[in-house]
Amino acid sequence: MIIKQIWTGNAYRNFNYLIVCEETGEALAVDPLDHKKCLAEAKANGWTIAQILNTHEHHDHTGGNQALIAATGAKLLAHENARNAIPGIDIGLTAGDVVKVGKRVELLALDTPGHTMSHICLLSQTDEPALICGDTLFNAGAGNCHSGGHPRALYQTFAGQLSRLADNTKIYPGHDYISNNLAFTLAREPDNARAKALYHQLEHQDPARAYVSTLGVEKEVNTFFRLHSPTIIRKLQQEFPDMSEQPGPKEVFLKLRELRNLW
Repeated sequence: MIIKQIWTGNAYRNFNYLIVCEETGEALAVDPLDHKKCLAEAKANGWTIAQILNTHEHHDHTGGNQALIAATGAKLLAHENARNAIPGIDIGLTAGDVVKVGKRVELLALDTPGHTMSHICLLSQTDEPALICGDTLFNAGAGNCHSGGHPRALYQTFAGQLSRLADNTKIYPGHDYISNNLAFTLAREPDNARAKALYHQLEHQDPARAYVSTLGVEKEVNTFFRLHSPTIIRKLQQEFPDMSEQPGPKEVFLKLRELRNLW
């Protein structure tokens, strides 16, 4: 399996993806907003885009659909409940569905609400798993819930699904926000040496050759996984005097998401 991350270079800092079967050259395009770059990458490598998957319904992830379909005849896949929000869905996905690409690639669909309530992540069924996570999980961060989502659902997705994946799972998000997210982590947990080192390493990274983290790294540097950190809890209690004396992970997550909205 090949995962080609395509940096759009736009104001929203989107990543697009081509997931390719090495044997057949068949490709799945994920959130191909910059359809021209996706087509050019496929042509340069002799790949054929046969399917498109939208992780969710926001325009910066669906805006290239029709142009790419017109150029390739690709089938469009998305969350089953997004049919009213994404025109022309051919295959609606639910949790547990398997998306096949060529002969050798199988991707498990995860129903991951929170950023929106109709969000799909893809988990590769490989020895070294990869998570194509749209706007649910970012490097060192979590999706916002402003446009059709809910923070409590996002917490359940993190606690009930993402945190249980293997630590060697590679993370492929929908946007490059890593520097700002690491800065937020350090504002909440200034004694996090791992986050500080990674921030200095990646502060000026070229997103066209972006760092790929793993879930194990995320658990070290992503404040939305670090819900038991005494430093994070203490600083939240200073910000929110009404917070519980011994808050549970859900309360910590929701307060962090509230603060991140203003960051």
